[in-house]
Amino acid sequence: MELRLPVGRRAFVAGGLASTIAGFATPARARRGMHPDAAALELQGVPPGTIVISQSRRRLFLTQEGGAALSWPVAIGRGGRAWSGWARIEGKYVQPAWSPPAEVRRDNPRLPPVIPGGSPANPMGARAMTLDRSEIAIHGTTASMRASIGTAASYGCIRMLNEHVIDLYDRVGVGTKVLAVR
Repeated sequence: MELRLPVGRRAFVAGGLASTIAGFATPARARRGMHPDAAALELQGVPPGTIVISQSRRRLFLTQEGGAALSWPVAIGRGGRAWSGWARIEGKYVQPAWSPPAEVRRDNPRLPPVIPGGSPANPMGARAMTLDRSEIAIHGTTASMRASIGTAASYGCIRMLNEHVIDLYDRVGVGTKVLAVR
């Protein structure tokens, strides 16, 4: 059963991803009446159950049967840290502890070596899904970082609101394919 939330929170979309990957935009008139997120990204040809991260739209889509997709706003990598291409979910974690990578510690030397899971200061938030890329995850966020959703703010991870990452976490498994497009 699919749950439809108000358009502003989650959109169901249909169409074809090939033009998006190639860098072509779908004419707005062809999608008149649909939410802008639905008009912006076409997902035809991407197998159901695939996560698609649109860097330019700062949205994460989970493709569904029949060409539909669930959609959530995300924060992406900032200043050249955004990545593109294929990955897969390598691990799933509930309230994970976090050890800041060397690059993050260089920029923030006052960070402790480990922030325990469940701590309000833990940037991984309520859930994390690690990818088969070095130190990259789809994860929740802290209360103070909620405003970063929809921006380019991370070190390469895909950051979601905690309520959204919990929903996504419950819908996908280890091995789920992830495609990041510009």
